Amino acid sequence: MIISCILHKNCSFFVGFAILSLLCFVPCQVNADIIEKLNVKAVALTFDACETTTPSQFDEKVLSYLLKEQIPFTVFITLKFALRNQDRLREIAKLPFVEIENHSFLHYQHMELLSPDTVREEVTYLEKHLKRMIGKKTKYFRFPAGNYDEKTLKQIEGMGYKVVHWTFPSGDPDKEVTPTMLTNWVVSKTKPGNILIFHINGRGYSTGDALPNIISSLRKKGIKFVKLEDGRI
Repeated sequence: MIISCILHKNCSFFVGFAILSLLCFVPCQVNADIIEKLNVKAVALTFDACETTTPSQFDEKVLSYLLKEQIPFTVFITLKFALRNQDRLREIAKLPFVEIENHSFLHYQHMELLSPDTVREEVTYLEKHLKRMIGKKTKYFRFPAGNYDEKTLKQIEGMGYKVVHWTFPSGDPDKEVTPTMLTNWVVSKTKPGNILIFHINGRGYSTGDALPNIISSLRKKGIKFVKLEDGRI
């Protein structure tokens, strides 16, 4: 796969083409206010936690490491995943270095095709259930699969949300990406101000093994980690 190729050290020829290919999955985004960078010289770790047809749990290898090291991070979560993992969710939501944010109710991968009423429900239904479960209101939203259009973006921003995506794709949902490939790719690309994206629902196939090396390597570069709310976005 393209992501696998670009993670090899000797495949730099394909980097531009790969990123272009990924962007083809996103509808036209003219004048959009999607947040893809921080306004501080630090890095934000963000993780998607979604569930569609296959039951999903927190990737404990990823989560336990983050909790042990007390590294600030943000989880964008959907309702099915939240309900299935609500005990663990309540536990981590109490921690001062963890943010739980809105990734939609049913995780439609093309919310730009939904009616305005359905878009509103996708945000507010999850908000209602999360507030009941963890006692906090979310303020950041991430479109499933990163797909949106100008109209849908403006609607969600009109509901008081800041829409946060990522600076570059990590590629961790690709089963062909090894921990070494994932580490080399992320460490080589990351700069202060970046928002990183991984998965914490079992779909980041090498993330659990790669994350300690990624964090260690970035720390050696002097990079610090913050929650999104501390990134002045």
